[in-house]
Amino acid sequence: MVLSERVARGPRTDASRRSRDRPEGPWAGTNRTVANIDPDRRRGPPRAASKTSATSARDRDSNDRGSRDGDDSRFKALKMQRALASISYRERAVVKARISDVESFDQFNLLPQLRDAVYEEVLKGMVDIKPTPVQRLAIPALLGQKIGQRSPAPETKKAEAKRQEFLLAAETGSGKTLAYLLPTINALKVTEADDPAVAAYNQRLEAEKVRRGGTPVSEWIDNFEPHPNHARPRAVVLVPTAELVDQVVAAAKKISHVIKLKVRAFSSNLKPTKIERNMYSHGGIDMVVATPHLLASMADKDPNILSRVRHLIIDEADSLLDRSFSPETSKIVDRAMPSLKQLILCSATIPRRLDNYLATHFPNIHRIATPNLHAIPRRVQLGVIDVSKDPYRNNKLLACADAIWSIGKDAALHDGASKDEVDVKRIMVFVNERETTQEVAEYLVSKGIDAVALHRDTPEHRQSEMLASFTSNEPMRISKDEAEQNKQAILAKTSGAGRRHLPNTKVIVATDLASRGIDTLAVRHVVLYDVPHTTIDFIHRLGRAGRMGRRGRGIVLVGKDDRRDVVAEVKESMFMGQALI
Repeated sequence: MVLSERVARGPRTDASRRSRDRPEGPWAGTNRTVANIDPDRRRGPPRAASKTSATSARDRDSNDRGSRDGDDSRFKALKMQRALASISYRERAVVKARISDVESFDQFNLLPQLRDAVYEEVLKGMVDIKPTPVQRLAIPALLGQKIGQRSPAPETKKAEAKRQEFLLAAETGSGKTLAYLLPTINALKVTEADDPAVAAYNQRLEAEKVRRGGTPVSEWIDNFEPHPNHARPRAVVLVPTAELVDQVVAAAKKISHVIKLKVRAFSSNLKPTKIERNMYSHGGIDMVVATPHLLASMADKDPNILSRVRHLIIDEADSLLDRSFSPETSKIVDRAMPSLKQLILCSATIPRRLDNYLATHFPNIHRIATPNLHAIPRRVQLGVIDVSKDPYRNNKLLACADAIWSIGKDAALHDGASKDEVDVKRIMVFVNERETTQEVAEYLVSKGIDAVALHRDTPEHRQSEMLASFTSNEPMRISKDEAEQNKQAILAKTSGAGRRHLPNTKVIVATDLASRGIDTLAVRHVVLYDVPHTTIDFIHRLGRAGRMGRRGRGIVLVGKDDRRDVVAEVKESMFMGQALI
């Protein structure tokens, strides 16, 4: 045993006690009894007694500002994480264990035709067909089936009459669309068989066919009575953009090839006459996929179109319940509420404002969150370019063009499918401000890169054209002759004969308009020209790459005014496979 060195010393002074509270060395953080905050720095310097009250107040304001601004740098960099609602890792582990036994769509209580549609149409060509985590959680819950049981739990009439409310929260590219489409279509087909109005209509229709002696139905159906679902859909899916309308309708129509279902799209890409013909189709309508502004304006003219809605799905709920969409979305919800049996909200993130909205308006909503919610997939790598260093010297435009040239030149080193063809890389560049999109796109074109700007002022039909090649799963190849023609076209725009041209890249410069929900399967590279304001934007932007289990890469440009500590923590969280909370 060794005696303490303090045996012969007197009692501790305040100074020695303070030094003990803030020890130094490798074990300084062990067994702390006080917070690691300098009290003098928090309170600011003591004020002299001779100061006037006005001077004291000014100093106090200055100290308060210092504690709000400067002091925050000593804490975790991701102050912007406060925008996200937190989910504990214990909850994530419990959910992960609960879904581990679900390995096939056959375990879900779906109609046989619906399961056939999944295997034969929706996931056709895939080798190892398994439901994703959100599908393992959401499909049984929306069907009223307990995981691990083939038959649904018995339901009382009282429970059947009660409206069900669900929040599906899952990471980007995880298959949320199929997770809500399958149970909704299953419910539509089950209730259709039990609907007395539809059964009576079908009987009269069959009798009319017999009476007309085999005359084709298309020749006389317009003179027959309208279907009970005429201009009154039973399911509505709301999405923020016309591109998402087309995407959801494409998935629903793959299912309708096997199981009879009338799905119609309503977006600004369609002419008014086409929209009216779709809604007031004589044969009725089962499901509508629309943007809130268009459907709300239609409901103002004809309130009856929402009088029979039993299933309402709000996809990208964090956007549709935000300021720009909330009035129209709320109007649709209010009109559909009397007949509504199931309300489903979907989102890749749960911002705190959405969390508070749900707590106020839907306090009993059943929340379904996947284990990897708010986490950027580890299959997406994040690289950082320090723009403040040579050779860029704070020139972000030059750094962006150089990054894209590096990607294109690296791809050109590999042989394509044919010697006469060039494989085209599709790259997305994200900026924070709408005004920056055109500036960046024009600079990239001046450097021989095929780039276009996409923002909210771009006409919606033009937006769809731009995104069409980025949402296609097919490899994009052009002949060397086409590459040469593209080169001449770009050089003509810039009046730069003899300039370099990158033939094997196609670039879209966009704001967050292109980061929400769009299934950009073909995109493997994303460039973040501006550091995102929040972790929500990080998740959505980097989520455009590495979708459906594919690998992807993100590149973020960090300038002298950007928060390097924020980017460093995001990169570390991605490497560790942790959620950004």
